[in-house]
Amino acid sequence: MERVELPLSQFTYAQKLDLLEKLWDDLAGDEDAFDSPDWHETVLQDRDVALAAGKVKISSWDEAKERIKRNVSCK
Repeated sequence: MERVELPLSQFTYAQKLDLLEKLWDDLAGDEDAFDSPDWHETVLQDRDVALAAGKVKISSWDEAKERIKRNVSCK
């Protein structure tokens, strides 16, 4: 496979986030190609316990993105 070189230093912060989101969406489309590390199971179990105990709440991805955008300054 040929390595892809991108002029990342020329991208704005918003462009980098957009690129990251597009890459993630593409990678997530083929779940069988990715094996999660064992520690992911522990993290998910801990989060399930916190959710069941009412210590955390669930947000939709759209809500989460909006919250992130409000809290992150795009340069």
